[in-house]
Amino acid sequence: MPKDLFENVCEEKLFSELFKKHAKELHDFIYYKYGEHIHPKDKVQEAFIKLWDNCKKISLQKARSFLFTVVNNLSLNQIKHNKVKLKFQQIEHKDKTNENPEFILEEKEYLQKYQKALSKLTEPQRVAFLLNRAEGKKHKEIAELLGISRKAVEKRIYGALEKLRKEIEGI
Repeated sequence: MPKDLFENVCEEKLFSELFKKHAKELHDFIYYKYGEHIHPKDKVQEAFIKLWDNCKKISLQKARSFLFTVVNNLSLNQIKHNKVKLKFQQIEHKDKTNENPEFILEEKEYLQKYQKALSKLTEPQRVAFLLNRAEGKKHKEIAELLGISRKAVEKRIYGALEKLRKEIEGI
């Protein structure tokens, strides 16, 4: 009797029914657990490919469990792979540079001065300045975001620039 069950999973009609029954459930499981960046649709497809490749080894009763285990493991492997890629990208940027050591040291010193000068700004000036310079928002957008007039935004940014010029020479 168990032999019949193993053969059934390999039948295209039954396999198609398994796909229709569990594909959305698997997709939602991965999407809710790990998010869209894992590409849940791809993971579901890969899980069903593994089920098809192993159809003679997996009984009909264990197919759902097998699919969930495979799709979860594929997602965890993707996360590990993404972490390795990210770590490698960070290392690569730190190790390979065309600048000379003197320039790198000056850049670090300048960044420290800049951070210190930013910390000395008032909070409203710092927020308006960073929204404008770091995020590239226009004065009108900042005014709407902060609920103030466009003139107030301009005044805050102008004040921040004046203070930064005083704190950091060469701006």
